[in-house]
Amino acid sequence: MADAAAKAALKKKRTFRKYSYRGIDLDQLLDLSQEQLTELVTARARRRFNRGLKRKPLALIKRLRKAKKEAAPGEKPEPVKTHLRNMIVVPEMIGSNIGVYNGKQFNLVEIKPDMVGHYLAEFSISYKPVRHGRPGIGSTNSSRFIPLH
Repeated sequence: MADAAAKAALKKKRTFRKYSYRGIDLDQLLDLSQEQLTELVTARARRRFNRGLKRKPLALIKRLRKAKKEAAPGEKPEPVKTHLRNMIVVPEMIGSNIGVYNGKQFNLVEIKPDMVGHYLAEFSISYKPVRHGRPGIGSTNSSRFIPLH
């Protein structure tokens, strides 16, 4: 009887999905050097890293480190605003909050392990998706015909 209760309690306990990026789990991913990470990412990102990180992306990473360091243990770090939509998410950024500019406002993005290798722009949509409704003025004559009764 106690054995069945223990099994039920174990089943109830939530298990988290173990994250891995291209076969490498999260803790190992955080320990990788720049060169080792470069070998893992896609060709476009690999080219970008090989050509060197410029001043602005390095400044963003530096500000993210500072925000993480100043955050209390167990708390989320303060959001860091940026216009760098073309910044590739690296493992060091995981857990940070970034305000990504979309041309009008800063959209808050919390960096998760699944985002590694993607661009920040992918998480901050820069246009308002089209909502198709009724045809308006300027559409074809037949589709805007309204009977007078």
